Amino acid sequence: MQDLSSPVQMYCSDGEILVRTTKPSDAYMLADYFQHNREHLKPWEPERGEDFYRVDSWASKLIKLDELHRLGKAYYCIIVELSSQKMIGTVSFSHLVRFPVYSCNLGYSLAQSAQGQGFMQKALALALPYMFDTQQMHRIGATYMPNNHRSGAVLHSMGFEKEGIAKDYLLINGKWEDHILTALINPNWQANSQRYMQKMS
Repeated sequence: MQDLSSPVQMYCSDGEILVRTTKPSDAYMLADYFQHNREHLKPWEPERGEDFYRVDSWASKLIKLDELHRLGKAYYCIIVELSSQKMIGTVSFSHLVRFPVYSCNLGYSLAQSAQGQGFMQKALALALPYMFDTQQMHRIGATYMPNNHRSGAVLHSMGFEKEGIAKDYLLINGKWEDHILTALINPNWQANSQRYMQKMS
């Protein structure tokens, strides 16, 4: 395993995939990924305008994301298959709140061509420890639609526990959809936070 992460970027590899925060130079790669997986992701994501799939739109968005990375407000990452050097998915952590909540929200997507090969579990196995150990998160929340059984299985395999159901939670593909609420708690947060406070003192 290779870990070159820092407080402002994630860069973790298990030898098969790499999970890293985006860079402004990734605009073409992201636009190409979402263009090729447009129909595949459509049932699970908010309705996207045409600008979302444009390289220039991603170039502007990535500059803003880069600033959020530096400020510790969010981490938007891509999953790269090392053998092909091809982007196969995304992992994102948004709405980071520090004291006194220490929580964030997890989102992810995976290319149609990469389904059923365990890539998302491998990516989360790299990304979640970064959020717990480096970013000192206590709680990571994630949601999924009740009929998205594959997503539910991924979260369950990573230890996320069901907390309830949110009615009409998100506007997905032009329709309000219920979502199952799940969360993963950092069992070692107290020890980690003490070390963090010692470093800061």
